[in-house]
Amino acid sequence: MTIGELKSRYAEVFGEESRSNNKPYLLKKIAWRLQSLDEGGLSERAKRRAEELANDADIRLRPPKSTTVKTDSAVIEPVSFKTKTRKDGLHPGMILKRVYKNQSLLVTVAEEGFLFNGTIYRSLSAIAKEVTGSIWNGKLFF
Repeated sequence: MTIGELKSRYAEVFGEESRSNNKPYLLKKIAWRLQSLDEGGLSERAKRRAEELANDADIRLRPPKSTTVKTDSAVIEPVSFKTKTRKDGLHPGMILKRVYKNQSLLVTVAEEGFLFNGTIYRSLSAIAKEVTGSIWNGKLFF
């Protein structure tokens, strides 16, 4: 079947349009649903367990297709949270974490350097040397 034929079969079996154009996914989804209709679906125990797992999982949703927000009076453009990227590819405000000798090290990237334990350092290598007492490549250390 073509993707178009699979999508129409999906609509027939599920009673709704498919948002996916992924042929292997559609095949598996339709086959599972037809099998569950023929032989019975999941047991009540399995359904309860699936609900428990779903409550604990982070759910990834697709972002909305619209890039504007409509209000009663006007259309408002979304606010951009992009920050200025530094030469080293890090963004101000990023937090770098490293566990070293059972100690959790947190470094905040700033525009003028790196903030560690209340002190601004010029480089990650300087922080790595401060922590370990030996010379390290800062990017590799963190």
